[in-house]
Amino acid sequence: MNEDDLDEDKYNEAFRDTIGTLDEEGNRKYIFPKKPHGRFYKYRKYVSYILLAILVANPFIKVNGNQFMLFNVMERRFNIFGFPFWPQDFYIFVVCMLVGVAFVLLFTVVYGRIFCGWICPQTIFLELVFRRIEYWIDGDRGSQMRLSRQKWDAEKIRKRVSKWFIFFIISFLIANVFLAYVVGSDTLYLMMKEGPIKQSGNFLGLLTFTGVFYFIFVWFREQVCIIACPYGRLQGVLLDDKSINVAYDFVRGEKEVGRAKFNKKEDRAQSGKGDCIDCNQCVHVCPMGIDIRNGTQLECTNCTACIDECDTIMESVGLPKGLIRYASETEIAKKEPFKFTARMKGYTAVLFILLGVLVGLLFLRNDVEASVLRLPGQLFEHKGDKISNVYTYKIVNKTNKDFTDVRFELISPKGEIKTVGSNRILVKKGEFAQGTIFIEIESFLLESDKSKLHIAVYNGDILLESTTTNFLSPRSFN
Repeated sequence: MNEDDLDEDKYNEAFRDTIGTLDEEGNRKYIFPKKPHGRFYKYRKYVSYILLAILVANPFIKVNGNQFMLFNVMERRFNIFGFPFWPQDFYIFVVCMLVGVAFVLLFTVVYGRIFCGWICPQTIFLELVFRRIEYWIDGDRGSQMRLSRQKWDAEKIRKRVSKWFIFFIISFLIANVFLAYVVGSDTLYLMMKEGPIKQSGNFLGLLTFTGVFYFIFVWFREQVCIIACPYGRLQGVLLDDKSINVAYDFVRGEKEVGRAKFNKKEDRAQSGKGDCIDCNQCVHVCPMGIDIRNGTQLECTNCTACIDECDTIMESVGLPKGLIRYASETEIAKKEPFKFTARMKGYTAVLFILLGVLVGLLFLRNDVEASVLRLPGQLFEHKGDKISNVYTYKIVNKTNKDFTDVRFELISPKGEIKTVGSNRILVKKGEFAQGTIFIEIESFLLESDKSKLHIAVYNGDILLESTTTNFLSPRSFN
């Protein structure tokens, strides 16, 4: 390879030294993508609107009195698909997160960043909500670029104020939905009823969410995917030449001579020119400002806008569609069909194992959790022929009904349980009760200085839970 070839290769790889949203001086370069259209964009709209409906509805749907989705970190209360999770169930919540991570990893290894382009809330809100409003007010790519350079006259002020006001209203509505996920829809309704003064803490959270969303969708935009989101970094580790991505068919697009402008009088097959006519429409329509013809890049979210645009151009010049399509590098370079590799099988196995563990934990999970522990630092006490130990108890009610008649019963060995205060304990729904009890057992029933007790917890005549604890007694009773 001669020096000229080395210089050319260096030039061809120069795009990797920067990102599409920065200019040569390192300043922010604003993206004005062309309005996308085509079959993939149509499908993305359908998927996005369904996902938006699910996202908005989730915190307001209740299953057996439980909010369908709740992530109340402050009070450590979580609901997933209507199942309430308490701090005691945190291991189940962790397994749920691991299942989600394994699912995303598997789809990344097989289908690239399909999550980013089709499912990610950031992409859906930006591309299918805010940008569509922007196209409606500011116009398409050319109109937006002219408006950006235009002086602040009446037209620009009117369009900017209208757009920013609508963006603020949508950001406020999105903030309400996300606040419902965090504090619960009931708390959100209460804030609406009582007003911001009585609910100042939640109202401050609402304003914070609104400000964050407004900042992201008005100014930060695609920078979230490049700078803030770690998933883009992960794809560099997870993807290989077998992964399916939105890819440019460089074999067909370049051929022997390379890409060239279209000339309807020319036979490109005889001239050796590639099918890419170098129209740059795939670059203009890209919301990340990249050139897909440079290959897989950090910024690419697999949104498929370039596929639709390229297919339109190919159809208009009489060339086959699919110059940009879903394909793996191996399929393009070697014409090999997709294969489910060993790595993909490994991720699939891990995913199914985690799903099995999660299902098992959900079925084994109790609606009531009770614990009885000896009071630290306290020994036994003689009460005539009986030995007494003092304990603390905690009963967690994970259901949506109150337990008004909770009591303890010693199963083995025989003995008596005395509750400090009322013998009937009240445990409200979604809450817990704790207190102190004394357990007294005849000395002749104790076979060692440390006996194991079996205790049942009843609500009236209904058995809620059973637990075990240790009972200390003098060594002379061994």
